[in-house]
Amino acid sequence: MALIGIRFDLRRPPFAKVSHAEQYRACIDMCGWADEQGLDIAVLSEHHGVEDGFMSAPLAIAAAIAGRTKSIQINVAAVLIPLHDPVRFAEEAAAVSLLSGGRFSFVAGLGYRHEEFEMAGVERKRRGSILEESIDVIRKSWTGEPFEWRGRTVRVTPPPAFPPMMMLGGSTEKAARRAAKLQMGFFPAVGDPRLAEIYDEECKRLGFTGGFVSMPGGPGFVHVTEDPERDWEVIGPHALWDAETYASWQPAGQRSEVSVHATTLDDLKKSGVFAVVTPDECVEMVRQQGRLILHPLMGGLDPEFSWKGLRLFQEKVLPRIRQL
Repeated sequence: MALIGIRFDLRRPPFAKVSHAEQYRACIDMCGWADEQGLDIAVLSEHHGVEDGFMSAPLAIAAAIAGRTKSIQINVAAVLIPLHDPVRFAEEAAAVSLLSGGRFSFVAGLGYRHEEFEMAGVERKRRGSILEESIDVIRKSWTGEPFEWRGRTVRVTPPPAFPPMMMLGGSTEKAARRAAKLQMGFFPAVGDPRLAEIYDEECKRLGFTGGFVSMPGGPGFVHVTEDPERDWEVIGPHALWDAETYASWQPAGQRSEVSVHATTLDDLKKSGVFAVVTPDECVEMVRQQGRLILHPLMGGLDPEFSWKGLRLFQEKVLPRIRQL
């Protein structure tokens, strides 16, 4: 069965007509709709101190989604672990897990934007060791038992009834090996088969038999319409702004499946990362790729406009792809 998801980062460009408050409310409403339609997963993101208001408190939003929904999985991809106090994060993640009945999971990310590390007062060059230490602390926290950390006794209560599944993100060979070392699933930021091979080889070398890789693929934005050219007129400025600003953050060596270096709308269309398609084209896309991730509020799109695409998807796409 195809994997169908919906994701949000809640960025808002200067020219957007929607307010941040309207975006946040629409996000929760759309997750409620996704749950009612039987979609599989709602995915959130995290960045800090960004002028466009990129989502900075994904666990708070995950909790709101948990309270609005009954069955959809809730995932943060990725939590920038070195920027968090691990004990406090463990407490908040435990609360989301309890609220959701164990539907919460996350991808642990290193982070890369220098501005975020400066804002958090964290040495960026130590992010790898901080992440590894934090994962250990989080795991111990979720036992509900006291343990010693940095000279003090720590205990997280109540522990989650279902400890959230943790995966490690990244786009490098080092990230693949670290995921195996930490005995975590691996969620690469880019669909590079070589990363999966390195991860599998390292798991085998270390004797870790519980490993798995979740490889990204397909467009990062899909909008369904009966008239793609008409809707591209609305979507184009938002998509181009989204692509240009996100690409500008990427340091040398950083790779992402949804990062596009485009300066024109034609470049953007050719990239395949942003897809504005008819219902038939959408069905065929899912048939070929086995997954579909909606991103209805991408780049500060007006929720009223995005709801039209979601309703059309509900009416003319979803019944057909659920049969695949």
